[in-house]
Amino acid sequence: MWKAVVTAAVAFVLLFCRSSTLDNGLARTPPMGWLAWERFRCNVDCVDDPYNCISEELFMQMADRLAEDGWKELGYNYLNIDDCWMSMDRDEQGNLYANKTRFPNGIKKLADYVHSKGLKLGIYLDFGTHTCGGYPGSIKYLQKDAETIAGWGIDMLKMDGCYANVSDMSWGYPDMEMYMNKTGRPILFSCSWPAYAGGIKVNYTAIADHCNMWRNYGDIQDSWDSVTNIIDWYGNNQDILVPAAGPGNWNDPDMLIVGDYSLSYEESKAQMAMWAILAAPLFMSNDLRSISPEARSILMNKEVIRISQDSLGMQGRRVIKGTNKVETWIRQVQAKDTFAVAFLNRREDGMPYNHTLTLGSLNFTSSMGYEVVDVYDNRRYGHFKLDTKLTVSIDPNGVVFVYAYPSK
Repeated sequence: MWKAVVTAAVAFVLLFCRSSTLDNGLARTPPMGWLAWERFRCNVDCVDDPYNCISEELFMQMADRLAEDGWKELGYNYLNIDDCWMSMDRDEQGNLYANKTRFPNGIKKLADYVHSKGLKLGIYLDFGTHTCGGYPGSIKYLQKDAETIAGWGIDMLKMDGCYANVSDMSWGYPDMEMYMNKTGRPILFSCSWPAYAGGIKVNYTAIADHCNMWRNYGDIQDSWDSVTNIIDWYGNNQDILVPAAGPGNWNDPDMLIVGDYSLSYEESKAQMAMWAILAAPLFMSNDLRSISPEARSILMNKEVIRISQDSLGMQGRRVIKGTNKVETWIRQVQAKDTFAVAFLNRREDGMPYNHTLTLGSLNFTSSMGYEVVDVYDNRRYGHFKLDTKLTVSIDPNGVVFVYAYPSK
């Protein structure tokens, strides 16, 4: 974002030329919503599997659920289409258009429907010659595609990087940002640039200049191993990743899989807590039509969401790794000297583990001590001075997620 006052003349020029920084005013806190990919993939079989195929009907049903089941009020307001929505060819003018069988009324009508529900619609493009699913890519059509999606009323773009040369991304993603800005429509820009360019082997200052959020690592899969691999990568590379994040610009560890098939209740709580600690975008990829009450309660936990959406926008860090296979992660929040702390149990030995430490060992400094409260169930652990021992009982593959705020 621009940090200095510019003259009207310069601002006018920047509107019509490539700006050196992203200036769309979006994603001041990590975006929230629903994304199709992990749960529904590229299922285009609407004959034999109409309930689960990538179609206008699927997204209208998910829009209904977001709007009517309380998700929107909590901040889950983006509904995002992923790959495989297009026709396999552009039209005679080179324009993209939706598959006419699965999206018979086109994307503009779907956007109007989503907007009528008080939600925002996101869509997927690929910078390369083709999308990952083999549909038309955008590398030769960046301006045309930016104007097309803006004309449809799109609110967010995820731009993938399949079938592209990594060396082209340093101009391609900035160009797409420039063309979207020129349309005059604010479109949140989710980039896959660093994921294809080596994760941490990129200039994050340049990426943050042009993207609101970015994928750094491989796709999440429906497994606890996948979740923990992502958590490990973020912890191992936090010295590079943490400084890149803040209001308007977010590292994206990929989708929440809470409510799908593989995670236990405790593992689901752990993913949600860790994504909040990481100041990650919260995009669910699940079936909101049949989600369990347990998964719903985790994803709708107001205190976890409040930490996620903290306006300070500071990404948390792993401060203790592997003490008896329990990690400690801390995120500072806006309130003075207040912290969210996740104790993540990596043990799998079948019983809860009692983990003991002092707040002083975490470099907390308030001489008055701290009140410690569980984020998920509002359980009060009590008042702890810096040298008072705190013991938490953590289930296998689970988390204890607490607030620590200074005593008065």
